[in-house]
Amino acid sequence: MVVDTETNGLAGERCEMTEVGGVLVGGGELHDRWSSLCRTNAPLRRGIQRLTGISQAMVDSAPSLEEVLPPLRRRLENRVMVAHNAPFDRRVLRQAFHRIGLEWPDPPVICTASLARALLPLQPRRGLGVLADALGIEVALAHRALADAETCARVLCALFPRLCANAATVAEALALLKPRRPAKRKLPRLNTVSRGSEPPAVDFATLPKDPGVYIFRDDRGRVLYVGKSVSIRSRARAHFAPSSPPAAWTRHATVVDYRTTCSELGALVLENRLIKELRPPGNQRLTRTDDRLVYIRCRLDIAFPILEVSPDPAAGHAVTIGPVRGRRLASELVEQLDSLFGLRHCGRRLPRRDHPSAYGQMGRCLSPCLGDLDPNLYRRRLDEVLGLFVNARSSQPLLDHVHGQMRAAAAQQHYERAASLRRRAKRLDTILSQLGGVLEATHARPRLILAPHPSDPARAEAFWLAGGRLVDYGPAGGDDLATRTERAIRRAGRADELGAHVPPDEIAEVRLIGSWLASHPDAPQLSLRPEPTPEQLDEFLSLSGERELDDDRLDLVGADTHM
Repeated sequence: MVVDTETNGLAGERCEMTEVGGVLVGGGELHDRWSSLCRTNAPLRRGIQRLTGISQAMVDSAPSLEEVLPPLRRRLENRVMVAHNAPFDRRVLRQAFHRIGLEWPDPPVICTASLARALLPLQPRRGLGVLADALGIEVALAHRALADAETCARVLCALFPRLCANAATVAEALALLKPRRPAKRKLPRLNTVSRGSEPPAVDFATLPKDPGVYIFRDDRGRVLYVGKSVSIRSRARAHFAPSSPPAAWTRHATVVDYRTTCSELGALVLENRLIKELRPPGNQRLTRTDDRLVYIRCRLDIAFPILEVSPDPAAGHAVTIGPVRGRRLASELVEQLDSLFGLRHCGRRLPRRDHPSAYGQMGRCLSPCLGDLDPNLYRRRLDEVLGLFVNARSSQPLLDHVHGQMRAAAAQQHYERAASLRRRAKRLDTILSQLGGVLEATHARPRLILAPHPSDPARAEAFWLAGGRLVDYGPAGGDDLATRTERAIRRAGRADELGAHVPPDEIAEVRLIGSWLASHPDAPQLSLRPEPTPEQLDEFLSLSGERELDDDRLDLVGADTHM
């Protein structure tokens, strides 16, 4: 029994149900439907009336809870209750049953939002309308109990085969959807540390001065805190300096371990991975990334794909460009690209219109919303846009494209369009010069990056990026450099075949590396396409400290903001 409720929008005891609807589902099909408005004691606010379309006059003439709930109780008996964001609907219903003194049947409850979280891990947004759109379910009406219950029922039917593949019984389904939150390890009396407390007897003498990660443990070996630094000994000591604010875990620390790296970037990556693995109670955040970094991305699994700005790279079949620093400039760049190539300016959901939008009337949109546009034409335009970031060879492919259009318009004596393109090119040049970061598709150029040692110029750390992900990293040099490079190139080839895909648990690492590259634009980089020879790899390592290299031998670039 799929159920949905509408309320007066108030919290706690003031919350009253205004409408309830239910749909009986069996065999993958929708059967009986039932709904009823409910009379309320308190008047409805105007905002909730506008949102739901349920007016005060409708609830005034509606039946009371004593008339509505008994039929609902009979329908719920011996059935599984399904709802979207089920804890809310269950709380509303239990409160309504308690209000009239009727026993709540307490059926097993399945939440379709939790179902999507477990079975569609690449779907970041799980609102009912967004989820239905992602599953190809049309939604004609929202925020009414029966309409939302029908939408939820169709979502359940779409996800039911995947649920059956993972759970054979209702009990197994409930266990599958149970939140898997790791138990927080609490240390006794961690809030008793004072500035005058004596520091523990931790031996810092054996710690190196190299970059890396340090791990504080208590006398039982439990991990308390993980940190990173370009000098392990100095940073680990600083936690117990009299001038440092005391942390809750420092009183229990007795042992400090360490793992060295050859660069600051290696320490950042190792710290991020260890914190996720060990989950120490002293670390409040799993990563430390630049929140100003955003991505320009295009999801290719929707009809007539759009360009959008997001703080995270896209998962699944998509193209992700960046990261870049500056959301406002990135949004303006997307607007310029949409207008130049006639792409959609609306969101992921494609509205159906009888007349073109304002952008369509100005000739800045191909207007797929009218329903008569050839998808191949739109895809060619989209591929042309993405090609500027995927297959670019010149330093300014977007500006070159606008200048080419401008010259073509002038040759055809369309001087007003040529002048407009000239102004657009000038604005684009300003945007690209101010937009910090790497304006390139993350999977477009597999590359080898060298991060230098902070104090020893002869040492460096190598990082292999392919398919938008960190494939491998370790000290630069050695006999296995060519082997590891070949493995990264094979990984890049598979990424090209399957489409760039960044798993959710690696997004933080991708943003961390992007943040480091944005702040180190001169970091040596060697393109792995075409595959470099062992001699080129050796030459790259020997010349990595120099600022200028022969581009014919090595594709060594920094974070060029013009792609």
